[in-house]
Amino acid sequence: MGAFREALDDRSADPEGRTWVFVPYDQLTDRIGPLASLGPERAGIVLVESPWKAARRPYHRRKLALVLANQRHFALEQAERGVAVRHVVARGPYRAALAPLARELGPLVCMRPAERELRADLQPLVDTGALELRPHEGWLTEPADLERAHPRGAPWRMDRFYREVRQRTGVLMDERGKPVGGKYSFDADNRGTWSGAPPAPALPTFQPDAVTREVLELVEREFAHHPGEIDADTLPATRDDARALWTWARRECLEHFGPFQDAMSTRANNLFHTRIAPLLHLHRLLPREVVDDVLDMDLPLQSAEGFIRQVLGWREFVHQVHEATDGLRTSTGMDGAIARSPGDGGWSRWSGRAWESSEAVEGLDGGAAPSALDTTAELPPAFWGSESGLRCLDHEVATVWSTGSGHHITRLMVLANLGTLLGISPRELTDWFWVAYDDAYDWVVEPNVLGMGTFAVGELMTTKPYVSGAAYIDRMGDHCGDCAFHPKRNCPVTRLYWAFLDRNAGALEGNQRVAMPLRSLERRAPQQRELDRRVFEHVHARLAAGERLEPGDLPT
Repeated sequence: MGAFREALDDRSADPEGRTWVFVPYDQLTDRIGPLASLGPERAGIVLVESPWKAARRPYHRRKLALVLANQRHFALEQAERGVAVRHVVARGPYRAALAPLARELGPLVCMRPAERELRADLQPLVDTGALELRPHEGWLTEPADLERAHPRGAPWRMDRFYREVRQRTGVLMDERGKPVGGKYSFDADNRGTWSGAPPAPALPTFQPDAVTREVLELVEREFAHHPGEIDADTLPATRDDARALWTWARRECLEHFGPFQDAMSTRANNLFHTRIAPLLHLHRLLPREVVDDVLDMDLPLQSAEGFIRQVLGWREFVHQVHEATDGLRTSTGMDGAIARSPGDGGWSRWSGRAWESSEAVEGLDGGAAPSALDTTAELPPAFWGSESGLRCLDHEVATVWSTGSGHHITRLMVLANLGTLLGISPRELTDWFWVAYDDAYDWVVEPNVLGMGTFAVGELMTTKPYVSGAAYIDRMGDHCGDCAFHPKRNCPVTRLYWAFLDRNAGALEGNQRVAMPLRSLERRAPQQRELDRRVFEHVHARLAAGERLEPGDLPT
């Protein structure tokens, strides 16, 4: 830590007479919380780098670099303001690092952590009074919003929640209390496909400084066994980088975000998505500020509403559901289904060696493990880079491991869709998403994958399984063009879809959102249903063995 430590020492402030604030890795802001109310001359902050945390799962190296670089730059930014900074590296859990500091400095204060896993780690300090938790001021909603939208409790629905929040906040509401434009959601208007026009913008670049380069060297040295690549030039590390990314997104992306937000392309992976989610989750950008900025812009309504629905709607909704269910441990009908230890998302089978996770800590587990459809298969090596022969899967997996990113439709309708059609364990698929993406934290990845992507909690927060055959992937993207399989003739994804419905018809009976596909299934000829089953078994076996699918090998 030569460059960072030297820069921090140069900015050191007198630590006496300070109120000491523990700043978790995802609260890197002084615009909300204790730091917003304390003057810099009265504030001290404690920042903890925890290799123990990093080793709990095979996190993408880009995510590790993103968190560490932003954490160190935040330390320097606060020191520049006159805040006293204690930066420690801890080989154990956060509770072990903070306990002696609380004895030395007095009780620490902290905004309530967003991640349940971190709250569980810190709970012994809260119980003894060594750490005082204060409300998290980064959220735009409160539990009462979920309760008002659903007075009878679960199941919860995002559209009801979103309407309630819009009405309470007045966001995109007119003077009569009606939604601007006459409806709350323009989702039906935002399903355009992209053929190359308008041109997709190139990602902004940033110049890594000595502190960021030091972090990159650390990750390459200490976490070389973690997966993923790091493109240093696209890694936002400083407060100015975060602002520059948001400026780029407003200028280059938002006008066209709405119509193309569900489109997929191998030619432009990002299309018009803003790439700000990792910085929102770290609070380098504040949700309230980005919503206000969008409201101040002269944008097409379908783009403004589409963006706001992602931030004020879905992001807040999944957080509130995760909170209301204690991390999907309750209210799911499968209460008590919990993984004892963190999963590696199939890293061990892909790499051929066991993941050596951090030492277990009392009170921490591997997360809720519901499976409403009773699926238990292991994630195939194709999700780690072995070629499957399905271009949609192979391209999106390669994109994830090279960038740590991908927008919501590629996650939902390619990766989660194929995982669900293959009958993969929802917990293992969730663990894979957690380690693969640079914006994945338990409160966001668990509801998205367990709740929506795999239907693992049934109708708790979504109305149906989000699955499809090849037609949707072909319609919304260009993956099929250069694939060895043809979407209308021999793509196995369509038969996987029918086999999924056949296997789960009993569990889905009575669900009106899938009544039509189930009626179509009943009209499907017996020999076709048998072929669906055989193709499923063939694809499952080949991918589980790490083998590539070939058109000539499919059952006929």
